[in-house]
Amino acid sequence: MLSHSLHYVIFVIGVFALYWAVHRHFWPRMLVLLVASLVLYTGFTQLPQLIAQGNVTPEALLLAGMPLLIFLGGVTVDHLLVKGLGRAEGPGVRKLLVVLSIVSNLGMLAGFKYLELLRKTALALLGPWGVDVRPEPFHLLLPVGLSFFVFQSISYTVDVYRGKASSGHSFIEHLLYMLFFPRVVSGPIVRESELMAHFRQVPTLSPDDGGKAMFRIAVGLVKKLIIADVLGSGIVDPVFGSPHAYSSAECAVAAVAYTLELYYDFSGYSDIAIGVAALFGFRFPENFARPYLAKNLFEFWNRWHMSLSSWLRDYLYIPLGGNRRSKPRVLFNLMMVMVLGGLWHGADWRFAVWGAVHGVALCAVRCWWWFRGKQQEPGPVRVGLGMLATFTLVVLTRVVFRAPDMTHATEFYQRMLAGIPGLANVGPLVWTVLAVAIIAHTLPMKVYDLTARAFLKLPAPARAVVLVLIGLGIRQLASLEARPYVYLQF
Repeated sequence: MLSHSLHYVIFVIGVFALYWAVHRHFWPRMLVLLVASLVLYTGFTQLPQLIAQGNVTPEALLLAGMPLLIFLGGVTVDHLLVKGLGRAEGPGVRKLLVVLSIVSNLGMLAGFKYLELLRKTALALLGPWGVDVRPEPFHLLLPVGLSFFVFQSISYTVDVYRGKASSGHSFIEHLLYMLFFPRVVSGPIVRESELMAHFRQVPTLSPDDGGKAMFRIAVGLVKKLIIADVLGSGIVDPVFGSPHAYSSAECAVAAVAYTLELYYDFSGYSDIAIGVAALFGFRFPENFARPYLAKNLFEFWNRWHMSLSSWLRDYLYIPLGGNRRSKPRVLFNLMMVMVLGGLWHGADWRFAVWGAVHGVALCAVRCWWWFRGKQQEPGPVRVGLGMLATFTLVVLTRVVFRAPDMTHATEFYQRMLAGIPGLANVGPLVWTVLAVAIIAHTLPMKVYDLTARAFLKLPAPARAVVLVLIGLGIRQLASLEARPYVYLQF
């Protein structure tokens, strides 16, 4: 049940009605949200398909429900460790408990997401030397949203260890925090202080807050259905699928289009998640801040997928020493964070390459600042050049991110640099959506604020009509099939 589908809209409306009918009572409203979260996540398993087919044998149900059981097991282990942290007083015991939580979560991620990559790598490196390595794949399932689940789980345990989060939450609260349906699949990564700490507060929702939430959902639907999906199906998929069949100029346009598609796809999901959470009285952190207007790569990562960037900073970069160590160590820390952050996106070494390229570029910027000094207010020419250089690097590295493997990425680069002219395969619809995407990304935030105010002035029924028309009507008019979110694979 994707959040840009009609089924999701109906689902949210039903949960919304039940939730606000019992919102003054803690356990009933918690039960509504928890059941809704379990139902929605179950939709991403094979359970609904098995039930529809009548295949309800215990073995089949157990296998199909394994992703949910994995999540339940992970929450149970972490909850016990958090309760131990709340009671333990000795620093040694507390450190042991938090280490156990980190190892447990990373072990779960490594086992289900990276074990097959390690097997292939070991086979390629050790096989020629006669070392016996398993030749058959493990065929392990990868639960949807596991990467987000693990990072959010680690953040809670570490925050309890640091004294920044409470260990007094119940198991039900902990479980709902991890599986809260607006964000369970693709984030944003939410801290305890941003969600679980508010569970016991009686929620409120003013008409203006409800209107703002609906507007945010509408913006997310527009980003996903009208911009990201059109770019994806109109040029990105065909060109990346067969780059040799297109000109160099068309490959370059496809690379830019994919860069925009990825932003509008993921930020659209984040907008819908933030808007839906707001309908239930919760405020999620922003996840994007017009990243393609960044003047340098550090600023880009402060604007792109901000919940992940801040997680990597707070739970990896700073514990490694951050900027407080020697200059070589600072550069090492940057490289470690970017390579590991790259691998977080997928069990393929090309993601590590993508992260390493960004790491090298960040190190180069850092060295330049050390050498020349960081200017607080660069002139307009330098700002423009910085934005162009940053965007160009992002576009070029996105090829590795999008290609199925490094061989395919190399082929794409070669085709793009071959100097073959021609844009015959870029249709008017794609050009129009590209222009809309670029203009929308560069518009001042004041324009969005004015549009939101105009939306708020509409009566509630009119707002609902606008939301449905934008989210579903335009997609039907464009004859486009709803596409899954790109970040579902992570």
